[in-house]
Amino acid sequence: MTSTLKITSLPSAHREHLLSLGNDVRFPAAQRLFVEHTAADRFWILKTGAVTLDAQLPQRRRAEIETLGSGELVGVSWLFPPFEWELGAETLSPVRAHEFDASQVRSLCQSDPAFGFAVSQWVGRVLTRRLHATRGRLLDLYEFAARA
Repeated sequence: MTSTLKITSLPSAHREHLLSLGNDVRFPAAQRLFVEHTAADRFWILKTGAVTLDAQLPQRRRAEIETLGSGELVGVSWLFPPFEWELGAETLSPVRAHEFDASQVRSLCQSDPAFGFAVSQWVGRVLTRRLHATRGRLLDLYEFAARA
């Protein structure tokens, strides 16, 4: 994943404002952060550790889509209705992160248009990248299954 998708790609004033809203959290390895089709009421920016995004495929185990690391956004569904996770996420290692209350950040985005635009543009770029990664991973999985 390119650095343009990390938190550092937000303009510094907006980045600092967003980070000031976060709470420091820690998670052990192998902890589910969220599962598909549940309420997306928070999100995280990783400080240390790794998180894998996955998708539950019909009649199969979870398919790993992408691995995220330091400075990356975990969760994009919190910004867009219906505010439900489209993927799942699990820690691969112990994780330290900034955790954000989604409704608080959405409210700030509405009340501060410049902040809202910057955050929306950043999340939109992350979302676009994740859609490409998901599509590529699912095509790989189905190609493998067709050969088996």
